[in-house]
Amino acid sequence: MARRPIALVTAAVLFLEAPGIVAINAVMAGFLEAQSMSLDGMDPDAMVAGTWGLGIASGAALLLCALVALLAGVRDRRPGRLGRALLIGCAIVHGVLGAVAVALLGWGAFAFLVTVLGLVVLTLVVYGEGYERGADAPGEAPASA
Repeated sequence: MARRPIALVTAAVLFLEAPGIVAINAVMAGFLEAQSMSLDGMDPDAMVAGTWGLGIASGAALLLCALVALLAGVRDRRPGRLGRALLIGCAIVHGVLGAVAVALLGWGAFAFLVTVLGLVVLTLVVYGEGYERGADAPGEAPASA
C-alpha cells in the first residue's frame, strides 16, 4: 500500500488549508471592524480580536496536524499518541464543519472538507495498529495441528 504518498498528500493539503483558514478569519475580522456593531452588548473590538485569535489558533492547529502527517510520511512510521490524537481531532472538526458547510456554503465546500477528512482518516488507518509490528512482513506461522 502507498502509505508515504497518502501521508504526504495529507500534509500538503493541510499545509495549504492553514493559511486559507487564517485568511477567511481575516476577512471576517475586517467585516466586523468595518461594521463596528455590537452583538448583545459585546465590545466590537473584542469580537475582532476574538476572530483574529480563532483564525490564528486554527491555522496553527492545522499546521501542527500537517507536521504530524509530514513526519509520518517522511519517517514512514506511525505517529505517536499525541500525533494520532491531533489527527483524530482534525478529522472530527472537518466532519462537523462539512456537515455545517453543506447547508451554509454548498456542496463544493462540503466536498473539499470531506476530501480532507478522508485523507486524514486514511493516514490514520494506513499507519494503524498493525503497522507497528510491520504490516508488510509475514506474520508468525500458524501452529501445526
